[in-house]
Amino acid sequence: MNVTYLPRIVDPLIAELMAEVPAVSLVGPRASGKTTTAMRHAASVVHLDRPGEATAFRTDPDAALRGLAEPVLLDEWQEAPEVLGAVKRNVDLDPNPGRYILTGSVRAELEAHTWPGTGRVIHVRMTGLTARERFGDAAGEPFIDRLARPGPVELRLPDQCPDTRDYVDMALSGTFPEPALRLSVRGRRRWFDSYVQQLLTRDIAAVEPRRDPERLRRFFEALALNTAGVVDNTTLYRAAGINSRTADAYERLLSNMFVLDIVPAWFSNRLKRLAQGPKRYLVDAALAGAVVGADTESALRDPDLLGRLIDTFVAEQLRAELPVSDHRPRLHHLRQEGGRREIDILVELAGHRVIGIEVKASTGPNRDSGRHLAWLRDELGDRFIRGLVLHTGRQVYDLGDRITAAPICTIWS
Repeated sequence: MNVTYLPRIVDPLIAELMAEVPAVSLVGPRASGKTTTAMRHAASVVHLDRPGEATAFRTDPDAALRGLAEPVLLDEWQEAPEVLGAVKRNVDLDPNPGRYILTGSVRAELEAHTWPGTGRVIHVRMTGLTARERFGDAAGEPFIDRLARPGPVELRLPDQCPDTRDYVDMALSGTFPEPALRLSVRGRRRWFDSYVQQLLTRDIAAVEPRRDPERLRRFFEALALNTAGVVDNTTLYRAAGINSRTADAYERLLSNMFVLDIVPAWFSNRLKRLAQGPKRYLVDAALAGAVVGADTESALRDPDLLGRLIDTFVAEQLRAELPVSDHRPRLHHLRQEGGRREIDILVELAGHRVIGIEVKASTGPNRDSGRHLAWLRDELGDRFIRGLVLHTGRQVYDLGDRITAAPICTIWS
């Protein structure tokens, strides 16, 4: 089936890097479209998951690379990890830009005692397919950069603004291109079931063969139930029936496989009694929905699940922009001990400036919905650039000085 390529947010960044550095590696979740995107930037492609091609590169990778039109895409490079040493040697001899693109599993990096690509291969993190890539302008100015401008910011709306049901449908369709673009609701359900099964029994087993897949599955389910939550570690351990040491190991594995995003708590000496626990997101709201057995109707009837899915969906959109923003943003969350005040997403920019974002699965947040942002603004003064209450309604309106309520779709409009 001939499917039109959807430009990705990282395409301009890849092109920019390939004009300056000799080798780029695309990293991200399996099936997020890394190979398809990399092929757009390559002159020749080597599929190392094909036995015939892999054999030549295992036997004599330097000879196998010789004569290939550059840039060379080395897809699934972990199937012939010897090729990485050949890339290193070739780059050392000839550091001209735009020679190699690497895609594949993180398995070989995790298994290796040393990573020979340090200083030679630039990593570009790639997420799944965002709403901006599907419905907006992937090459446009990042939403975070628009918010970081001094003075008023125009928050645009699409011709047809989604409602709450539409947002849930988008969240549960996922960011993985195959199910999001090509499969029915039933087909997506089976796809995600298979993805989780292979992740926990095959992909992670290749890195940590001694891990118990059943206990790992219970831990993954606990994370799905608590996605977008600041949950006590003990709660997760007990839900999965494992101890803290095992849970820490599982968490590192899932993070290294790019399916779990651990958002750290934000800290400032100017604010008191800030909680230090992280906020955990599965990287795809549809992944969380599939694990807990949610569909659109059940999510709309369950306020807690609805809030978690919408928060996770918004985080997906922002996470994809981080590599391309001019402001070197980092995502945090903020929560005072006891939950007295909390902010869902805090974007810290260069120079310690911050943007606060609250996510509401409601259509008409009022001034009270932005009270925690107002508190942060008053505490930080000029360091507070802007506060945003993102909601599922269809109106943009002010909630106070530097605080605005806006539909979620302004992210990609």
